[in-house]
Amino acid sequence: MSGTTLVRRVVVLCASALVLPALAAVSSAPAQADDLLYVPWSSSLPGWSDTYTPGSDDDCAAGRSSCLGKTLKELAKIHDLNGQSCSHNAIFSLAYLRMTQYYGYTRDLPDYYQDVPFANHQDAVFARYYTDAFWNWRNGNRSAVPRAWLYAFDAAKNKQVTGNGDLLLGMSAHINRDLPFVIAAVGTVAPDGSSRKPDYDKVEQWLYSATEPMLAEAAARYDSTLDDADDPFGLTYAALFQMVSLWRENAWRNAEALLAAPDAAARRLVADKIESDANAVAQGLLATQGYSLLNTTTARDTWCSAHKGDAAPVAYEYGAVTPWGY
Repeated sequence: MSGTTLVRRVVVLCASALVLPALAAVSSAPAQADDLLYVPWSSSLPGWSDTYTPGSDDDCAAGRSSCLGKTLKELAKIHDLNGQSCSHNAIFSLAYLRMTQYYGYTRDLPDYYQDVPFANHQDAVFARYYTDAFWNWRNGNRSAVPRAWLYAFDAAKNKQVTGNGDLLLGMSAHINRDLPFVIAAVGTVAPDGSSRKPDYDKVEQWLYSATEPMLAEAAARYDSTLDDADDPFGLTYAALFQMVSLWRENAWRNAEALLAAPDAAARRLVADKIESDANAVAQGLLATQGYSLLNTTTARDTWCSAHKGDAAPVAYEYGAVTPWGY
């Protein structure tokens, strides 16, 4: 696939993200009986709250620097599980782990964020929406998993979509579905009345540089076709970044709509629209990123089996990474 072709697909997905009709059903396959049950980390932490509470005994609720280590440990646990088994969920879990490591790098840069403790808290809350969804899905507690995540996790389990499809399904569920609720929960305004949007937008200053090494590593370890659309003009990375930027801006606006709702009924209408829009994006991805009868996952799975523990081929700005752990 050429870079131009991918750009065209991305533009179509972005333009139709909010109007796509239902095209696919969620699989109802339960988690395997021999899967070990795992309690989501936020359920076992005393004092855990989506509300930023600087004086809390819980490091993540208070936004202490040590919270990042707990977040990375949980993300690495999921990635190691997926990667070592060559689950098709491995690509998104790797992407999330590396992006969170990138956040840790930027939060230690002088004056990068206006409020680092708040950013630490928001980072943990955002991660918790993904990790709770994953463990509930894996444990068979499907009623506790948002539908957008069911599309992503089920598609990976059933090997329905390409590596790009798995990555985009996870990104869409987390940004289009989760992020508005996270922003609304942690708050958009600081105690002094200033907007938290500048720190939110700071993330996009490093997302582009983080994308290339992440895609290169995912391709080297899990699916060699993942970065086939790259070309000398960098259209692949630019297209992916622009789509993420669009989704993140829409998430902020949806969070504002949640907070501006005058009552519970009005808030429910906003929440329902967030859910339905995220589901529509997922349905579109399932329709456009699926494998054909002539394009099976055999090569991808064989590649992963041989290369899942390989080193990252492109250096990350924040330093060396290990295949497993963090």
